[in-house]
Amino acid sequence: MAADATYYDASLHDVSRPVPIGKPIANTQVYLLDAQQQPVPIGVPGEIYVGGDGLATGYLGREALTQERFSHHALMGASEQRLYRTGDLGRYLPDGHIEFLGRRDNQVKLRGVRIELGDIEAALSAHPSLSQCVAVVWEAPDQPLDLRVVAYLVAEPGERLSTSDWHQFLSPTLPDVMIPSALVYLDALPLTPNGKVDRAALPDPEFDRPEPAAGEAPQNATEQQLHDIWQTLLKVSDLGVHDNFFHLGGHSLLAVQVVNRICDTMQVELPVTSLFECPTVASLAARIEALQFLGLPQEQIADDRDIEVIEL
Repeated sequence: MAADATYYDASLHDVSRPVPIGKPIANTQVYLLDAQQQPVPIGVPGEIYVGGDGLATGYLGREALTQERFSHHALMGASEQRLYRTGDLGRYLPDGHIEFLGRRDNQVKLRGVRIELGDIEAALSAHPSLSQCVAVVWEAPDQPLDLRVVAYLVAEPGERLSTSDWHQFLSPTLPDVMIPSALVYLDALPLTPNGKVDRAALPDPEFDRPEPAAGEAPQNATEQQLHDIWQTLLKVSDLGVHDNFFHLGGHSLLAVQVVNRICDTMQVELPVTSLFECPTVASLAARIEALQFLGLPQEQIADDRDIEVIEL
């Protein structure tokens, strides 16, 4: 079943631009609200809420979901009205039409970068071994800021790939921040009664930190110091200077710990972004040595350190 809340006359639309979802139909109100349930200005993304004569009373037999999605609001001085929270994101265009931006639960910010989980799912689905997949951002229960991408996969019979094979397949098309930290194979994806993936029913992932293959050993004192820091925090052995920090189980919180440990032991202050840009011991050591050679003041090297920590 589908219900319309907006309309748009596409007869004169510029085909070079995305088609907006338009304006509310008769006897319907549509609002774009921010996280504080306040209206957003033109051009600013907000979540789409719908009200009006056509609004349902709730989900049949699902009181918890009804309470989550239906609520009362008093907006812009108007009397209180009941609204439905769609979970869709949109923004007002200068002409008053609404442009659809995607799903709220599929657009997330990770390591300071806004990503679409749908892009990750599309990259995964390009592999012929999969029949279904879904990507989510998983938050560690005991570490609220520890956010990681997790992919749940349903494979064709006898077609399960290893984590390293997936990294190799995804690396050409996805940046490191979007490559799943864990891949969980399931016999089938859990579904809600209306046939959508039940993300709340997905099992917690197990993060098996892979032991890196014996790689190139540190070649100088800087690489050796970084090597020791990474081994301690990542809890891996036989670490090579070209092994990727994030492929070995590294995440945002560990990245902060790494740059803090570098500051304490090496008297070098770096922004957290340095680890995202140089995710191997060799590349990060080269960055540090280049900064030391140029003789940049420490405060200039680390001028965005606090900002980056807040973003994480």
